[in-house]
Amino acid sequence: MSRIAARFAALRQKNRAALIAYVSAGDPDHETSKEIVCGLPDAGADLIELGMPFTDPMADGPSVQAAGLRALKGGATMEKTFAIARALRAKDDATPIVLMGYANSIHARGAERFAKEAREAGVDGLIIVDLPPEEDRQWRGFFRAEGLDLIRLATPTTSDARLSAVLDGAGGFLYYVSITGITGTKSFVAESVERDILRIKARTDLPIAVGFGIKNAVDAATIARIADAAVVGSAIVDRVAAGLDAGGRAKPGLAASVHSFVRELKSGVEKGRG
Repeated sequence: MSRIAARFAALRQKNRAALIAYVSAGDPDHETSKEIVCGLPDAGADLIELGMPFTDPMADGPSVQAAGLRALKGGATMEKTFAIARALRAKDDATPIVLMGYANSIHARGAERFAKEAREAGVDGLIIVDLPPEEDRQWRGFFRAEGLDLIRLATPTTSDARLSAVLDGAGGFLYYVSITGITGTKSFVAESVERDILRIKARTDLPIAVGFGIKNAVDAATIARIADAAVVGSAIVDRVAAGLDAGGRAKPGLAASVHSFVRELKSGVEKGRG
């Protein structure tokens, strides 16, 4: 059983949803980012999404875009992203790591090489925002050979016919985007999200994680009640930004502040099902 499947199975036995925490690898610098990531499991993150910084992140809102640009300015590379994953895996063999980003980051290295390096770094799954199911068949084979789950996205505009294509070859969990638009810019409507989750659950046994628009513990509790996981990204990277000095350098206690916020989110997730 993969780490992702094992984590969701364990949470299901406890009647609990997962908290999935997103951070951009290398934000605001490599060492601070590594400290943040390695402390996330103890702070309450059940799964970790590690963003691959990219110069043209078309699905990301201002907060996540700024995080990626800070990381790139601080010298982030794919090698350093893998190094952060390895650092977490060296101290934690259970928490799933998912890389999230854009196809060009993978294409630049070659998908086969990328898949092998990701697996060796302890990565469990991939979310490739701009790679449609019709275009990923060759890459699927490379990912599958290395035991990497290809995590697909569905949105409020995903029709039943389109959902069939989205689910073909999908693994790990399904990422449901709760709003139309980019990250961190709108709030979700719980009733609409719940309605769509019920529709999707009739078509797949994959856990459903909901992201976009979850800003605090109350939002996380709402999503935890109706979904298998709450994904929080923009609100977490905003905490990183709040811990920088005027020159963009990490102030003392930045990582601790991020971890404290993640604990708040975890408390919300745990309250979601009473």
